[in-house]
Amino acid sequence: MSAREEILARLRAATRDVTTQQGARGELAVTAASAESPARTLELFVHNVADYRARVERCSPGDVATSIAAALVRGGAHRVVVPDGLDASWIAPLRDSGIRLVPDRADDGRPLSSAELDEVDAVVTAARVGIATTGTIVLDHDTDQGRRVLSLVPDQHVCVIRADRVVHDVPDAVSLLDPLRPLTWISGPSATSDIELDRVEGVHGPRILDVIVIEP
Repeated sequence: MSAREEILARLRAATRDVTTQQGARGELAVTAASAESPARTLELFVHNVADYRARVERCSPGDVATSIAAALVRGGAHRVVVPDGLDASWIAPLRDSGIRLVPDRADDGRPLSSAELDEVDAVVTAARVGIATTGTIVLDHDTDQGRRVLSLVPDQHVCVIRADRVVHDVPDAVSLLDPLRPLTWISGPSATSDIELDRVEGVHGPRILDVIVIEP
């Protein structure tokens, strides 16, 4: 038996008891006719995001700023970088919490360097879409999300997403995304278990991920 044949034989053996039909799109089938589907999709999203060890909070539109401030205080953040296009009402009250807001521009107008970003504690962004079945948030780096490096260098990422931007699965999300834009897919805090299967967080990105879901 060749190596290829051995690998295929192992795959067939491992999937022998799989009953899911090809093309099925996971649990909780969502249809436009089902009035409860959006709510169930949101519940699944919250469950799976939390399962990745992210901290999830649901709030009303009027409580977004309070929820952001609480997440930053809980994470011990003092200096927070914010994208230029982030909703001003979300972050204006942060100054009263003793948190210093850092724009993504140095005094001479250039974007902050990686070394300068390493000196801030957290970043606050919006998100383009959330995926329920995978617990994933996707950034397309519009002005309310900022450059990709903003969501990779600081130790804490507070990501705000509206409930109506949460979809059931990856195909639903892809249909809403522009493939020509840079996309960052985030499923929980950055973590790796490459070395002796010991989980280490914060290796390739933020160690702390807070997801704030705005519900109507």
